[in-house]
Amino acid sequence: MKAIKKIGFFSALILPLLLVLGYYLGGGWMFSIHVFSFILVPLLDYLVKKDKSNVPKEAVSRIMKIRFYRWITYGWVYVQLALLGWCFYVVALHPLSWIEWIALISGTALVTGGIGITVAHELGHKTSIWQQSYAKILLLTVGYMHFLIEHNRGHHVRVATPEDPATSRQGESFYAFWPRSVFGGYFSACKLEAARLKKRRKNTINLNNQMIAFTFCPILFIAIILLVFYLLYGGWFWELPLFYTSQALLAFTLLELVNYIEHYGMERRKLSNGNYEKVTPLHSWNASHVVSNFLLFQLQRHSDHHAYAYKPYQVLNHYDESPQLPAGYSAMLLVALIPPLWFRIMDTRLDKWRARQFHR
Repeated sequence: MKAIKKIGFFSALILPLLLVLGYYLGGGWMFSIHVFSFILVPLLDYLVKKDKSNVPKEAVSRIMKIRFYRWITYGWVYVQLALLGWCFYVVALHPLSWIEWIALISGTALVTGGIGITVAHELGHKTSIWQQSYAKILLLTVGYMHFLIEHNRGHHVRVATPEDPATSRQGESFYAFWPRSVFGGYFSACKLEAARLKKRRKNTINLNNQMIAFTFCPILFIAIILLVFYLLYGGWFWELPLFYTSQALLAFTLLELVNYIEHYGMERRKLSNGNYEKVTPLHSWNASHVVSNFLLFQLQRHSDHHAYAYKPYQVLNHYDESPQLPAGYSAMLLVALIPPLWFRIMDTRLDKWRARQFHR
């Protein structure tokens, strides 16, 4: 069983493989990554029994130290960079129809946003310089580097409160949530970084402000790509910034969709001293569907992640008492795009959770 679980985490590689094969096979095959992600994965999640098993407490420390689980996340960084380089080559040097553009951009976003940001999220919680650097590289490829600041220092502190832009409210559609989370998250990261510098008695406008680098590095990145292609192929390819910007927009929109479903309607009680209660596994939606959890490095065990952010993905627990999503993320992402259907499915569950939460 342990070997099967290790192999399962390689399933994320299916997505870039399908994207590349789909392009070369052409036609409808270009959408094979979409069919896999939004039809086959939800179907398999439905057919395969949920995995509610947890790593035994006495084995947690040992499994946390197994290098395999770190190496597979490190390896993903190189896979994503190689895939993005291939995509740049394709869009710059091969004529594409509008439908091929749509397929390639959205398919790439499923890789960079669906898997890449998930891995960046995992690595961004770690303290080593290598893991932090890998997280920044992955977020650079989707133009969302400020996520490191806002997620770790903002979202994890304010989750399930009105102060958190990444916690969706009951009755709020994803389309209303998106601008609040995207722009609110960026400006929150600016404030958090300014507060960090002020605490160190440093001016906000200086090279120590990470937000300056995080804002301009994506621009510098695509400028370098343009220059490299000019030197190699003798032309300024407008397709490169168009492709980079488009897939980045879709990638971080996918991230925000995940944020939306992970915390929809969650609230922490305010205590008599004015503070909010401690974050527990009760304050995030959980999903223990096997196939999608392999693809997403157990991100769907989100309840445990928020309660114990230091834990690596391989030892995250399932909690029966956590609010449970009716399906894995692959299915719920589609549902969230249709607000009436989302509210119909989720609000009844949320009301039951709220009744338990505020009458404890």
